[in-house]
Amino acid sequence: MAMDHGRDPCPWVILNDFGGAVGGTIWHGIKGFRNSPYGERRIGALTAIKMRAPVLGGNFGVWGGLFSTFDCAVKGFRQKEDPWNAITAGFLTGGSLAMRGGFKSARNGAIGCAVLLAVIEGVGIAFGKMMAGNTKLEV
Repeated sequence: MAMDHGRDPCPWVILNDFGGAVGGTIWHGIKGFRNSPYGERRIGALTAIKMRAPVLGGNFGVWGGLFSTFDCAVKGFRQKEDPWNAITAGFLTGGSLAMRGGFKSARNGAIGCAVLLAVIEGVGIAFGKMMAGNTKLEV
């Protein structure tokens, strides 16, 4: 499978994915703006950002950072780039994030995350093949 040149190389993608606070800031800023009374919308947006954006950004950052770390480790171990890397990284990420809940929780989290990543990878492959079919030359 071809290498994905749209992403940063392995050490940098991990740092990039740990910084998920920007999305949380935008999301909660808009939410705070919309839920505030007319004269206090700017203050409401800033208050919402201060209260909730670090939590959401931290959650996205931890999941994304762990996933990227495992993805880079699996790529380095297997020495190839294919959809199994993302599925394995999802399995390891889901399991490690649910580990505090015990073995059953870690197992279920790992399987659920692997299935989610398998569906995402499968849809991506199917979509790529569907789009590639439109570019075939006619005889």
